[in-house]
Amino acid sequence: MRTRHLVALTLATAASLAAVPAASSAAAATPANSRTTAAHCPQLSKKLKWHGDNRAKLQRMIDERGRCAHPHLGHGGKRPVAAFDWDNTITKNDVTDATIAWSLRHDKILRPKSWKSTSKWMTDAAHRALTKACGTKVPVGAPLPTSTDTDCADEIFEIREDGRTMSGAAAFAGTWDHRHTVPQYAWVPQIFAGHTVPELESYAAKARKEALAAPVGATQTVGTHEIPGYVRYYDEQRDLIRTLKKAGFDVYIVSAGSEPVTEVWSRSVGIDRAHTVAIRSVLDRRGRITTWNQGCGGVPANKGEAIPYIDGKRCWINQEIYGVKGKAAWQKQDRAHRIALGGGDADTDVTFVGDATGAHLVLNRNKAEFMCRAYDNADGRWVVNPMFIEPLPRKSGAYPCSTAAYNEHDGAKGPVRHADGSVVPDQRDSVY
Repeated sequence: MRTRHLVALTLATAASLAAVPAASSAAAATPANSRTTAAHCPQLSKKLKWHGDNRAKLQRMIDERGRCAHPHLGHGGKRPVAAFDWDNTITKNDVTDATIAWSLRHDKILRPKSWKSTSKWMTDAAHRALTKACGTKVPVGAPLPTSTDTDCADEIFEIREDGRTMSGAAAFAGTWDHRHTVPQYAWVPQIFAGHTVPELESYAAKARKEALAAPVGATQTVGTHEIPGYVRYYDEQRDLIRTLKKAGFDVYIVSAGSEPVTEVWSRSVGIDRAHTVAIRSVLDRRGRITTWNQGCGGVPANKGEAIPYIDGKRCWINQEIYGVKGKAAWQKQDRAHRIALGGGDADTDVTFVGDATGAHLVLNRNKAEFMCRAYDNADGRWVVNPMFIEPLPRKSGAYPCSTAAYNEHDGAKGPVRHADGSVVPDQRDSVY
């Protein structure tokens, strides 16, 4: 049984995931001579296309923090840390959606005793919609025939995708911290309850094979939903990760997806299980996934209150990489206990990417809070790049940074602010 998941409702220790924190130096000494430079300055490929001078900016950060300036890095010293989101950051398209789609098309979702029990925030309307669509003829714990039952597949996917039923009713209600979790993200591993981790990994592997074989631009149908049918690793991100590792960085993935799914994909870019952090399910005594998740920052095993989402990604990085315990894991740490490079594509990544001390890499998907931070470029270290495959066109108008781009803890929208409390001015899209 994997030690990364719980057998009962007790939390796994973070010791097995601990990594040495990043070096605190913001700049680096010049290498002693050209031979040292040649030996210890791994280079990003010049055959791959980055926007503008982004390659040079990233290379400069790698040289400053890595073996180029610190030839003996890793020999008993502290290693700098790089952390990346996964979906639409390392890959084009969402590997969680690909796995859910494959599972629905192959009857891999097991009927729960009650849909209401799958999420603490599920509404009566969603419970009724799922019960009506998926029926009660299939025994509890048996596979639902979602490959042929379009209504059932539609309800499950719509709730996962938009947090609403097919009729438009809210699928989740109640109180949660909107910078710590979002119910439809937490629901993904919960709908796989009853499966073992190896079973879920096998579904992810089959979905991966199918998605990589599909041509760029391909779509697939789940129920009546038409969604992307392909996934691609970004060559530029593969090269960046490879270069960072050669330069002595510890490289992590921090995702709001289900951890077994993310691990199936991350190993192909050289990121092992110990360096992949995502939503971690609690396992029952038979080793099967439950609707409970492991916690972070003083939050014990829970039904989804503390997943790697917005501020939750900071919490998981602080806890699992730097060993910060309790409520302090939710707070921004000193430079010696923060990552050197952070990379992401959406608002869910804004906090941990902003915490980076060397470079903040942003793939532009027009996500308001994230792009406000990126274009404001308060420390001069934000690196904005269009998506490498099928980039979005320029956003019309301005991002409402001064009024309604910040995701408040209660779910409201407010102004994005600098550390001193001043308001970030509205920003226009300039990298597309």
